[in-house]
Amino acid sequence: MSRKIYLDNAATTRVKKEVTDEMKIYFEDMYGNPSSALYELGRKSKEAIENARKTVASFINADEKELYFTAGGTESDNWAIKGVAFANLKKGNHIITTKIEHHAVIHTCEYLEKFGFETTYLDVDKYGMIDLEQLKNSIRPETILISVMYANNEIGTIQPIEEIGKIAREHGIVFHTDAVQAMGGVRIDVKKQNIDLMSMSAHKVGGPKGIGGMYIRKGVKIDNFIHGGGQERGRRAGTEGVQNIVGFGKAVELIQKDFDKHVEKLTFMRNKLIEGIKNNIPDVVLNGHPTMRLPNNVNFSYKYVEGESILLLLDMEGIAASSGSACTSGSLDPSHVLLATGLDHGTAHGSIRFTLSEETTEEDIDFVIETMKKIIEKLRAISPLKSEKHMCQN
Repeated sequence: MSRKIYLDNAATTRVKKEVTDEMKIYFEDMYGNPSSALYELGRKSKEAIENARKTVASFINADEKELYFTAGGTESDNWAIKGVAFANLKKGNHIITTKIEHHAVIHTCEYLEKFGFETTYLDVDKYGMIDLEQLKNSIRPETILISVMYANNEIGTIQPIEEIGKIAREHGIVFHTDAVQAMGGVRIDVKKQNIDLMSMSAHKVGGPKGIGGMYIRKGVKIDNFIHGGGQERGRRAGTEGVQNIVGFGKAVELIQKDFDKHVEKLTFMRNKLIEGIKNNIPDVVLNGHPTMRLPNNVNFSYKYVEGESILLLLDMEGIAASSGSACTSGSLDPSHVLLATGLDHGTAHGSIRFTLSEETTEEDIDFVIETMKKIIEKLRAISPLKSEKHMCQN
């Protein structure tokens, strides 16, 4: 097997060489602790952190003092939800989120319910889109937080973030969005979109694992999540991973260059793959919104077959894909996201997610379409689910 096609970029991306080159400096030469700012090595590390902060903040149109570095998207989600909840105990105990959030949000809300907080989980339509009227009708006097992900990590659907933020702002409610998947494919403007808190992660955009960010709009009432030293302006304790922060900043700097061309290319490749699968494989369901979706996300359900079998055969052909979120890949249960869109268990089990990168070529797409056609035909020929369908029709 000589061909290798990596199409699981929603799980993680390759760290770009320019990023590792930049990081290497802060492993070997500029290795000082940024809190030791009385000598040059410490000052240089501190300087590097602040430069990265400026870069990431600029990319989302935030003030650099509103950006805090964390260990990743999961920590940022936990900080946003727990931080707002415990900081606003006197105001209320009600949180609104959706049924298709990442487990970093859902499980955090479930945790808070043990302490008397209440959560409303909004429904989504067949495309994974929330209903703004249901959101409005779910607001109570004690509602303190609305948390809706910017774009879904499994099906790629992009939510009406600006409208959600406007509703939250009009009611004096803090609005948090998990933008971990959105950063590399959508123009984000935290001011225009009325975002109060936003979670980010470097390894989804060509940066290293173990580093993320949290945007906290000035004036938002939120408790600290990690206590200890005075790092991150006293908001997030712990010696900073300078090399990772530098890597995050460099990765964002790189995607900022020719961003529109990058998105245009991904969208073209995405549409080519979607049309190729639709035109060559019968009995498939495109999951997610047909147009309001991430430019690199293709998620189909293939009826009468199991997703795990498809993945194994794809791997034998050198193609890496996913059946859903990397954080739930060990579970035998169908995706909670797909079930929330109304798919039955059987169809949901036959789902495969391809997520593209700028390295993906048209030749790759053609090979994937051809390979998927052969795999689905092979699996359906021996599928008991397909046999049951024919028996029911006779």
